[in-house]
Amino acid sequence: MNKKRTEIVIPKDQAVFWLDKNGRWHNEHGEFQHKKIIDYFHASIHKDKNGYFLFQKSENINEKVYFHYEDTALFAVDLIEEKDITLMLNTKKQVKLKPKNLWVRDDSLYMQTGEENIKFIERGLMKISDLLEFTNEQYFIKVKDRRYRIPQK
Repeated sequence: MNKKRTEIVIPKDQAVFWLDKNGRWHNEHGEFQHKKIIDYFHASIHKDKNGYFLFQKSENINEKVYFHYEDTALFAVDLIEEKDITLMLNTKKQVKLKPKNLWVRDDSLYMQTGEENIKFIERGLMKISDLLEFTNEQYFIKVKDRRYRIPQK
């Protein structure tokens, strides 16, 4: 017999955790420290018309917890260099690097994909740094022997 799934939705203003501008989870006790919990939270990020939420599915319950974030909910945490350059996101999703969609704000590197912004955090920046140049107050990236200017916003 099919049991009906119950959906629990926690609005953003009732969430007890948030994501800071560097991709780190926090609650009232401070920054999360346990790697497995951090990875689980990142991998649970989804988005719908109401914003970003963590999704958890158990036997008969779907739970969505919308959460606050300081800058963006998506972060480039690693780089895979093969034929193309692929970004590994905090959500474990992989996205192809699109040099024309890169931009800089407040010394942080971002890439826009549709309506979403992906921010490069420390490890992602270290991995991509060999491709970046800074000349005459301008940022550039060199990919496949082509140089792209990275605008500042």
